[in-house]
Amino acid sequence: MTPGDQHPDAPAAQPLRSDAERNRERIIAAARTVFARDGLNASMASVAREAGVGIATMFRRFPTKAELVDAVFIDRMDAYFEAVAIALDNPDPWHGFVGYVETACSMQAADYGFADLLTTTFPSAKALERRRNEAYEGMVELIGRAKATGRLREDFDPSDLVLVHMANAGVVNATGAAAPDAWRRVVALLIQSFEAPAHGPLPASPEHEALYQAMLRPGPQGDVT
Repeated sequence: MTPGDQHPDAPAAQPLRSDAERNRERIIAAARTVFARDGLNASMASVAREAGVGIATMFRRFPTKAELVDAVFIDRMDAYFEAVAIALDNPDPWHGFVGYVETACSMQAADYGFADLLTTTFPSAKALERRRNEAYEGMVELIGRAKATGRLREDFDPSDLVLVHMANAGVVNATGAAAPDAWRRVVALLIQSFEAPAHGPLPASPEHEALYQAMLRPGPQGDVT
């Protein structure tokens, strides 16, 4: 028996009471609304207000923002992973690569929270980060295939996709409802710059550890105001 196994004679874990489960679902639904509207900088207190529950109830169900983010966005991270899988299935790797970039950026444009999520890492959100890592492995394979066709410039690095998501998130958050399709032009400009033949060398890509640190934004765990 491993340390995590339950003894055969031990009582089974009890499901949440119906009122507790309703509160949990209400909080998740409220968080989807608040994060989509305000991004991941939205506070836990604002989610509690949207859900109509007290802050103590909020923290009983979700002790940290990372746990709430995990519950809210795991289905969207699944859809993001699926976008990578669809791109890998495309018989033309360059078109698969372009389709992936456009789909991922479209998902960011539709949801400010998801726009932030692709540029932020939550190490304690285990399911979310596992899915993100699986998607990243698929993207690395996709990039290699697109380069092999000669259509993607040779100096394109997987970290450049993180920079694309950071740039797109900035455009989405800056233009908002005033120019909701501005991101499409920016993404098209970026895609055209990725295509071979390159018109000049690029500066060095950021070190992967430095980029990871940039994604570890301060304050996501304890923001309650």
